[in-house]
Amino acid sequence: MSGLPGAGGFTGFAVRRLAGAAVTLLAISVIIYLVFYVAPGDVAQITCGPRCSPAQVHQVSEQLRLGDPLYLRYWHFLQGIVVGHDYSTGTSLQHCGAPCLGLSYQSDQQVTHLIWTKLPVTLSLVLGAMALWLVLGVGTGVLSAWRRGRVTERVLTGVTLAGTATPVFVIGLVLMIVVCGQLQWLPFPQYVALTEDPEQWAWNLLLPWLAFALIEAAKYARLTRASMLETLAEDHVRTFRAYGVGERSIIGRHALRGAVAPVIALNANDVGSAIGGAVLTETMFGLPGLGRELVHAVQVVDLPVVVGMVLVTGFFVVLANAVADVLYAVADRRVVLS
Repeated sequence: MSGLPGAGGFTGFAVRRLAGAAVTLLAISVIIYLVFYVAPGDVAQITCGPRCSPAQVHQVSEQLRLGDPLYLRYWHFLQGIVVGHDYSTGTSLQHCGAPCLGLSYQSDQQVTHLIWTKLPVTLSLVLGAMALWLVLGVGTGVLSAWRRGRVTERVLTGVTLAGTATPVFVIGLVLMIVVCGQLQWLPFPQYVALTEDPEQWAWNLLLPWLAFALIEAAKYARLTRASMLETLAEDHVRTFRAYGVGERSIIGRHALRGAVAPVIALNANDVGSAIGGAVLTETMFGLPGLGRELVHAVQVVDLPVVVGMVLVTGFFVVLANAVADVLYAVADRRVVLS
């Protein structure tokens, strides 16, 4: 492998990754449909909820087309995601625009609308925490690799191991007791929309960001340290040292560049997973995001909301993996793109 891949090679690589992501999403939709809508039991009764009358259950059964063959039922489900659906509420017809993820018969809301109202909260939590875990994790990893064999490295290694082993609810509880209760440096978190008051938005999310980021930062610190130590052991770095290049220059200009690619790939994957996995953080701090809504939907057996949440989570995970592959190729030109 020699030279850099051209624009055509990179474009082909990106197209293949996106096409693979589309196929994966289709496979995920099939699995989710089979798990939730072809499961044993009265699917119409479960979807409608325990308070529905027999007439309402019959209406839901017709809307889900449970009497049709399986492939037609799935096609109807997929068609709603792509072009939308019309739902009969008994007295009127309600249109659910694409992507239509169904109708919650317990709250009388479209699942897509419900998710869109909760998504900004989860994105605020995840993206803010991401910025912190990158700064803390990469910075700690660089310092640990730079001070290899010294007391600083041993202390940082112990801290990162402790961070990896500590659950987020423990860190969150300690932060609330100390920072909000004893020191009173921050208020107890209460979500404020970014569009309403940016300062209060950040101020109220700072504690959840810290709790979420401290767990992830430990993982990034270990990855950055390992990648940098591997790069520092390469021949070209020893050549730089032989020519008298300063250690700080070697760390900043050469070793850190070698550690960037795996960090980018891991970060893209983690952001996708965190959007669907922020349940503990949102529940602990009372943030009205996707995770907290999913917990509530499971508790009340709101099947359309659960299915919609799982689909959206799968979408973000697959999209993040595709983006990670492309960013990895951009950061490390040694990746074979053709």
